[in-house]
Amino acid sequence: MNAVWLIARNTYREATRDRVLLGMTIAGVVAMLGTQILQPLALGQGDRLTVDLGLTIISMLGLLAVLMVGTSLVAKEIERRTIFNLLSRPLPRPLYLVGKWAGLSAALWTVSGLLGLALCALLTVKGLGARTPAVLEAVYLAGLELSVVTAIAVMCSALSTPVLSALYTLGFYCVGQWSGDLRQFATGAPGALGTLLRVIADLVPNLPVFNMRTLAAGGFTTAPLHLGLASGYAVLYIGCVLALAAAAFESRDFK
Repeated sequence: MNAVWLIARNTYREATRDRVLLGMTIAGVVAMLGTQILQPLALGQGDRLTVDLGLTIISMLGLLAVLMVGTSLVAKEIERRTIFNLLSRPLPRPLYLVGKWAGLSAALWTVSGLLGLALCALLTVKGLGARTPAVLEAVYLAGLELSVVTAIAVMCSALSTPVLSALYTLGFYCVGQWSGDLRQFATGAPGALGTLLRVIADLVPNLPVFNMRTLAAGGFTTAPLHLGLASGYAVLYIGCVLALAAAAFESRDFK
């Protein structure tokens, strides 16, 4: 476990020092402030608009960070050939992937947390401090969502090139967002097509479970049961994805 901690720490340091994440954090704060320009167009719903757009900015910037950084985590080390130094030591390959996932996830949680605090500060200045608990819950769920997507990115990065990894990760994300609609469509699809759609809907991550932007925009918190189930689902899904990644990574030949 000490090796996992070292890899996670180095990955976290590398990610947080990356200008991409720093630029995204600054851009997120600026975008949140920029949403105030749209207040006159909100037809009296400016407060809801501030929360909704603020949380959307956090999720979208986090996804962009995963696509730009996470999908090249392993491929970059293979290209630089630094992975040979790591794997030549008594370090199991599955622990290497877990460390990479943990480090990048921690970096994304840091960025999401900073942007969430910036949004809470903006709401407090506007006299909407009462909505802070709902926003913090929404940011927590957004962090869980990014952790799940990061696990998928690490899996794809361990098996393919950065460009293809980004496309695969984006595909998983998009289908995961529409997994509920996919299940409904599967109920009316005939025979084998309906079965195939249900299987796909069950395999992709159920990302809507992490979305409470609508509730937070109205100032409502979610139930503790929802937070617990979402946390458990995220842990289970991440574990399954990293296990699949480790199984495939074990047999990969870097020569």
